[in-house]
Amino acid sequence: MAAGRQVKGEAGKPTGRRGAGRATPARPRVAAAAQSAGERIPSVHLSAECWPFARTGGLGEAVHGLAAAQAAAGAPTTIVMPLYRLVREAGPALERVGHQFSVSIGSRTEWAFVYGLADQPPGLQVFFIEHPDFFDRPGIYGDVSGDYPDNAVRFAFFCKAAVTALPTIAPNAQVLHAHDWHAALALVYLRTAFAGSPFHDGLATILSVHNAGFQGHYAPETMTELGLSPELYDGQTFEWYNRVNLLKGGLAFSDMVVTVSPTHARELCTAQGGFGLQETFTALGDRLIGILNGIDAAAWNPETDPHIAANYSAAELAGKRRCKAALQHAYHLPERPLVPVFGMSARLVAQKGLDLVLGGDLLEMPDAQFIFLGSGEHRYHEALANLAAQFPDRVVAEFAFTDRLEHRLLAGADLLLMPSLYEPCGLTQMRAQRYGTIPIVRAVGGLQDSVQDGVTGFLFQDYSPAALEDQVRRVLERYVDRDAWRAVIRQAMAQQFGWSQPTQAYAAVYRRALATRTRE
Repeated sequence: MAAGRQVKGEAGKPTGRRGAGRATPARPRVAAAAQSAGERIPSVHLSAECWPFARTGGLGEAVHGLAAAQAAAGAPTTIVMPLYRLVREAGPALERVGHQFSVSIGSRTEWAFVYGLADQPPGLQVFFIEHPDFFDRPGIYGDVSGDYPDNAVRFAFFCKAAVTALPTIAPNAQVLHAHDWHAALALVYLRTAFAGSPFHDGLATILSVHNAGFQGHYAPETMTELGLSPELYDGQTFEWYNRVNLLKGGLAFSDMVVTVSPTHARELCTAQGGFGLQETFTALGDRLIGILNGIDAAAWNPETDPHIAANYSAAELAGKRRCKAALQHAYHLPERPLVPVFGMSARLVAQKGLDLVLGGDLLEMPDAQFIFLGSGEHRYHEALANLAAQFPDRVVAEFAFTDRLEHRLLAGADLLLMPSLYEPCGLTQMRAQRYGTIPIVRAVGGLQDSVQDGVTGFLFQDYSPAALEDQVRRVLERYVDRDAWRAVIRQAMAQQFGWSQPTQAYAAVYRRALATRTRE
């Protein structure tokens, strides 16, 4: 059978869509074994990004953090991602795995190789799908001109190639865990083009939604181009306002769906936070779970961080004061120890709330300093650069983002601005608390779940410059009381945001997905 052109599997069985009125292949014998093995469930993560090889934001960090924690807990774990130019530039030693194989996408046949790390970490394997025409490009999703116009085909190929290779690279896998729309088609192909294969039928499916603001919208003819049956272009699966929605299609074929914070899971079911898919998310019922991401507690530790001017702890904060002075010096700001330094480390896009920061009088405060770290839209670059030129003793704009600079910013700043329009999880506010840099955040998504108002940070509700400025004034009233402020710092630094608890929560989701497959 030409892969992906029919809704029925190769064995002639009906394929399975969750909630779509189709039968699902029975779960083979591996499910019971998985449940008895507790949390050591072999899984495969499919992702467009993974730190340290290629990433644009939190997705790549979250995938690596979860997978590494699962492997450390004894669960055999595999990551599969495209072999981008960025991966080769990162310099890992790679070796080819197996032979070249064909991948059918609609009417075209492409060819793929799989590469793996030459020195695979214990318990964690990382593999890359090679296709130079698709992935040997300057960016992951696009370049300075915008998104690549063939992204639908690029990531469909990645998905189909990965699913094809799974029996070879992860023969004991029991869970296929796809991340965001770029990997969502893997779940569709698994239950259509590969239906009837005992190995593929036996995999439970998880789809993680890291940012539902990106869904993969394409013209209806994309169905044919990707080898998807016209039957699937309906309101339950791919059709969305007369467009193909690849994330929606993946949701229809998922045993369980996870997003990256409990609050965001609830937001996705509302008209305000569902990005047009609120009815789809609501229909998932208790199959939609919110699990707060973790951070790398070893890498983000002010007691041992090699990137900062001085190490420190909650018990001994002298080093943080030295980090502040070093930060001010590095950016040619007056070294005033009692003046609050506000940091903002983020992509310079509307989602991050820059319109709130720029839309009022916040940056004109005479007794405060502001440091912005990140890159993004030209309009924000221009606005921040103009303010830095107008107020050189108070405003800094650093557009050359590096991890090293973020470490120094979080160690040296007093406060973190994170007034996001929406924030599924967020990582920077967790890192900031670990460094005793107190976050001022809007009460959305993972920000609400990770910041305790007035205890470890400060939250505000309304999306307006006035609401942000009111909160800043409230914060500064606390800041001038040095004893009260040190108490906030120590409470923030006491928070635990590692991957241990999220890993346990994901193990429960995996067990539930496997049990669901067994019952069906």
